[in-house]
Amino acid sequence: MTSGAPALDFYYGLGSRYSYLASTQTQRLEADTGCRVRWRPLYSADLFQARGADPFQGPPVSGQYDWAWRRFDAECWADYYGVPFREPQDVSFEPGRIVLAATAAARLGAVESFSRRLFQAIFVDRTAPLDDAALRAFAREVGLDPAGLAAALDDPATAAAYEATVAEALAVGVFGVPSFVLEGRVYFGNDRLPIVRHMIRKAADPRAQA
Repeated sequence: MTSGAPALDFYYGLGSRYSYLASTQTQRLEADTGCRVRWRPLYSADLFQARGADPFQGPPVSGQYDWAWRRFDAECWADYYGVPFREPQDVSFEPGRIVLAATAAARLGAVESFSRRLFQAIFVDRTAPLDDAALRAFAREVGLDPAGLAAALDDPATAAAYEATVAEALAVGVFGVPSFVLEGRVYFGNDRLPIVRHMIRKAADPRAQA
């Protein structure tokens, strides 16, 4: 571990393949560098709306936005990482609802464990339907009081906290998920993790080598 490693903000979407893949590597990143990853749930559609630009509207601007290509690429990354991945084609959920649930879990001190359980439900188990009953069950599994999560989910303070996350993401320059923000700089994409690891080490010790 590297002493003096800075905190790293992890902006992720719970319905995002690449956010799921990146999430499987954060514990190793913390162990390798000594950094502390701060989980920041974000629904990319809200970010796109706030920015006034959505790369998924209209015909794909490049091959990387083609859904078949993205599925194959995600399967390749999962194979490389040695983690399970199943295309969530049969999973139904409301993205706005589950990002609020993750924000509620953050207010209750369990954002990482709850988000990991949601990722498992979507990209491994393909849980359906992913409704409020499932969210309460997941809360219980990760040690949260289901009623407490339900109350926090509908608390206006949770919506305000989420709006603050979107505003903070915009302010620092986040334009998509997953994004890692280190000392005010944005590193976008699961495939930037090797660079993120290198830059954390440099931030902790400028003499550090890749």
